[in-house]
Amino acid sequence: MLKKILSISGKPGLYELVSQGRNMLIVESLSDKKRMPAYAHEKIISLADIAIFTEDNEVPLRDVFASIMTKEGGKEASISIKSSSDELREYFATVLPNFDRNRVYPSDIKKVIAWYNLLISSGKNSFTEEA
Repeated sequence: MLKKILSISGKPGLYELVSQGRNMLIVESLSDKKRMPAYAHEKIISLADIAIFTEDNEVPLRDVFASIMTKEGGKEASISIKSSSDELREYFATVLPNFDRNRVYPSDIKKVIAWYNLLISSGKNSFTEEA
């Protein structure tokens, strides 16, 4: 499911891939369901291609989302993205205990939590790996 969910640099929120054109993608915002073009020159990344640094290796974002979902019982995250850096790191340590504290910044944690909440609120809560 995460392969079709996109982050577009410079645009807030997440987008679902609807269709492809010659030099663009048609995407739909998960928050307001508006469709718009995303052009080839924009930095577009699929959530399936994102991983979080740990002390040993990297953990795919889908595994982090699944861990948050287990912790929260399928509901939105119990911590606010406006919490202090220490609170964010403490929360993230309960989800991913061995995350690399030197390479994972509070801004990264905020983004992961915001994305998770957006996915849950839009009903996109299947974080298993696609075949």
